[in-house]
Amino acid sequence: MELHAADQYLVAPGEAGLLSVYERLSGTRLYPPFPPVELPGGVGGLLERGGFGQTFFFPAEVLGLTFKTPKGRVVRAGGVVVKNVQGYDLVRPFVGSFGLLGKVLEVVFRLRPGQASVFLKRPFTGEFPELTPHPRFLFALLEEGRWWLYAFHFGHEKEVARFQEAFGGEEARPLDLRPLFPQGMGVGEGPLKDLRFSWADGGRAPEPPEAFRKLAEAL
Repeated sequence: MELHAADQYLVAPGEAGLLSVYERLSGTRLYPPFPPVELPGGVGGLLERGGFGQTFFFPAEVLGLTFKTPKGRVVRAGGVVVKNVQGYDLVRPFVGSFGLLGKVLEVVFRLRPGQASVFLKRPFTGEFPELTPHPRFLFALLEEGRWWLYAFHFGHEKEVARFQEAFGGEEARPLDLRPLFPQGMGVGEGPLKDLRFSWADGGRAPEPPEAFRKLAEAL
């Protein structure tokens, strides 16, 4: 991984683990666009699923992308002119394409600064609440028959302290959620939910729009 702290971005290989990114950023007060959890497929899988747990527009946090198309072509998004899709921003359609457009080889993440951070959990009532301050990440996890609401937030020390007071609960540790998905992580009723989907072991990919199918054929 290549960290460019002064310019606030990180270059990571597609196979890099999510928690390994956090390890690389330790002590920098810079944060990636995902919470401190490990998920199937590492960085590449995260991009193909469109992120996880975010309460913001995730594709805007991906500054660059190199991927291999289903036909075997290696494409550097924004730097390669692809026949039939000239001038097309390939980063944003790739993010959340669930592998339809290919597999991630390398990604450039925007990093955000924060003086402090907090990872919390409390019992989940079944609906995601409106919280102030609004956390950067919010998701629910079924653990030993009980649902828990997790929130991760970073920013100015006073804002993080206000969020911790408003959210309550208890402090959480980084999570390795890969054992929940031995057959892969897809959309369906399962033990994990965020604001976009419920995630299931071996779950499906959402039905892609026709425009995505045409783009995949062009690549």
